[in-house]
Parts: sequence; structure tokens; C-alpha cells
Amino acid sequence: MNPPCPLCHGTNIKPYHRDKVRDYMCCASCDLVFVPSHQHLSADDEKAQYDQHDNRPDDPGYRRFLGRLFTPLEERLAPGAQGLDFGCGPGPTLSLMFEEAGFAMALYDPWYAPDKSVLSITYDFITLSEVAEHLATPGPELDALWQMIRPGGWLGIMTKRVRDKEAFRGWHYINDPTHICFFADTSFDWLAAHWTTGGVSANLIFAGPDVVLIGKVA
Repeated sequence: MNPPCPLCHGTNIKPYHRDKVRDYMCCASCDLVFVPSHQHLSADDEKAQYDQHDNRPDDPGYRRFLGRLFTPLEERLAPGAQGLDFGCGPGPTLSLMFEEAGFAMALYDPWYAPDKSVLSITYDFITLSEVAEHLATPGPELDALWQMIRPGGWLGIMTKRVRDKEAFRGWHYINDPTHICFFADTSFDWLAAHWTTGGVSANLIFAGPDVVLIGKVA
């Protein structure tokens, strides 16, 4: 029996692709493509992969890369907005860019900034830069972040999106063993619909080929 979808918990799961290392399943309800949990790295092996990253705040190329999320999100923020960089990694840079623009920032990363007290308050915006694809249980994890966003706030996600099976087969993105879930446009459509409830509307904006903004409209 196939595992349920880790995003929408759907049970109509079909094989999508298989390479020499892993299987990739696809949910018919939300189009999330994911690696079964028994093929995930151990915690130690996952941490060892992240320790190899060399992302530095003084790298102009890295700043340009992050600008794909920073620029469209910053344009939508009110002065003095407070943000959380979720999954900031060992060399926080996006948070520094927002601080340089006048916004207060908190940091959270399960490996490098594990202070969970920052997850008990609310924010005007939350960023996930190259984080969503690492989430083992994206449904409950993203739901929790959405609850932390104040009315009028934004969730900004940078992650490359699935196009089709042919592109997926040759996609460099699946070669990273820490990448375990892959969102399609329709995956974010599902999220926005899921979060539009109880007098709250989720305003979904595709701000680039790998950038999604979701606004909380009360």
C-alpha cells in the first residue's frame, strides 16, 4: 500500500519516477511529488549534507539569487513589519537583507538556530528559501507556519516547481538527497484553497518560476 500524501493526506498515490537511488510518488489530489519516508536520509546524514553548504552573506551572487524572493516580498511589506526566516541555514543571509531594509527578523533552523521560542509568536511575514523541498511532513509544518502569520501578512516560499514527467527525469533538483518533496503549481493552488476558510482568504501569487507568495487576507 502506498503512503498517504505528506501535504494533503490524500490516498490516491501513483508512482511518478524512479532512479537508481529513490522512488518518487505523486498525489492525484494536490500533485505533490514526494520520496517515501523509508528512503529519507538519517538525521545525521542529512545534517552532514547541510554542513557542506557554503552560503555567505558577503557573496553577491548568493544575494542576487535570494533577491528573487526578497524583492517581490519586500515590495508588499509595510514599514516596520516583523519577519521570521524559517530554515535559515548555517549562513543566514535573507534575514540580513530584510534587516538592512529596516525589518526586524527572527531566525529558526532545526540544525543551526534551534530556539523554538520564536515559533510561539506571530509575524507579518515568514520566509522559506530553499526549505520547502526538505520538509518531511509539509502539510502540518506549513499549516503551523500559516497560523503564525498575522492578518495582512505573507508567506514567501522559494522552491523549484515540478513541470512534467519528462522534465522531472532529467531535473538536477532531484539529485540532492535532502530534497524529498516537490511542489507543482497545483500543489500551491491546493494550499491556497485549503487555507481559505473561516473568513480568511489565501491570496496566491506566482512571483517567479521558483517563488510563491501567499497573503493572508482577513
